[in-house]
Amino acid sequence: MPAATSPPQFTPLKDTVLFKPWKLGSLSLEHRIVQAPLTRMRCSQDAEGINVPSDMMVEYYGQRASKGGLQLTEATDISRWASGYPGVPGLFADSQIAGWKKVTDAVHAKGGFIYCQMWHTGRASPKGLLNGQQPISASDIPISGKALDGTEYGDAPPRPMTVEEIHGVTADFAKAAKHALEAGFDGVEVHGANGYLLDQFLHDNVNKRTDAYGGSVEGRCRFPLEVIKAVCGAIGADKVGVRLSPYNYFQDTKDSDPNAHWAYMCEQIAALAENERPSYVHSVEPRFDEVLDEQAKLDALSAYKTGAGAEAETTRKTAHSLIPLRRILQKGGVKFFTAGAFNRDNAVPKLEADDADAIVMGRWFIANPDLPRRLAEGLPLNAYDRTTFYGGNEKGYTDYPSFTGSS
Repeated sequence: MPAATSPPQFTPLKDTVLFKPWKLGSLSLEHRIVQAPLTRMRCSQDAEGINVPSDMMVEYYGQRASKGGLQLTEATDISRWASGYPGVPGLFADSQIAGWKKVTDAVHAKGGFIYCQMWHTGRASPKGLLNGQQPISASDIPISGKALDGTEYGDAPPRPMTVEEIHGVTADFAKAAKHALEAGFDGVEVHGANGYLLDQFLHDNVNKRTDAYGGSVEGRCRFPLEVIKAVCGAIGADKVGVRLSPYNYFQDTKDSDPNAHWAYMCEQIAALAENERPSYVHSVEPRFDEVLDEQAKLDALSAYKTGAGAEAETTRKTAHSLIPLRRILQKGGVKFFTAGAFNRDNAVPKLEADDADAIVMGRWFIANPDLPRRLAEGLPLNAYDRTTFYGGNEKGYTDYPSFTGSS
């Protein structure tokens, strides 16, 4: 009989700041590894436009729960007309609330905590998912290319929202937040990133409005700030987080001055009254991009043209970093989550430098349901399979194994 062999060992992180207990609002958390909001498109359909968390989803989130750990759900529709993708869940129908309750119960049974990320996709919604209605956005500028259903976004451009509609969507966010607590969630994350509706108002290459919700940076921030205040007012500020992505290019977003514009947004968040101020902001590192590799993304962010025509010259802007935003938010006591290609090597230094309060991981959580344990004990990680990220069945979803045996 061959001698037993030990698994390959990596540096255990259990004695690092990554596993230092901390407080988020009223929650007492035991580590700083947060499961990222990951669209997986595996809901069951209850009725046209109403997707309900499936039994697979209950198993998936339950597998990834850990004692004193925090999970963020996949982006969840705040209303029937908020969706841009098939198979994504909502939080506006009774059946959806009941389905999410099974998920939150599974997470709580393992001593974990879970927030629901809430979104409206705006111009990223193809008409086929809106029962033929025209998508809405800050302006009438469509996304380039095709939607998931194969239709061209440009064939059904969005229409600018009326002020009345802006107020209506704000109310939808607040109502969905109340539904989240009914479903047993510990809190919610307002999705103001990745080129979806609130982010469409923030980016000046998309928002071409001339009313109070456009023009200046103050105008562009107005709608997202009103949503934040409404959600905090609905369920309590200590249960609310916000996701922002100043350096994101996804969904054709590319702001002219993200450093200054998101600094203003963060200053406004930090200055909100205590009962309207979210407990955290969650942002994506500038180096991360859905298409470009790290160096190409940084080059694209830092390069711009001066002059005109053949005389144009590529020069360099100032560095892009989330750290100044972190410092602004600290002044208001707002915690900071950072995401974007983090792993066992670069997570701890980020926290040790006090550049974040928590590290958000996505792909490693997909492939490793027991990710906190593996990092704590220096265990090897399962590789992830990108081909199974979106849609499908249990393959690449609930069939990744946890580590068996002692470390």
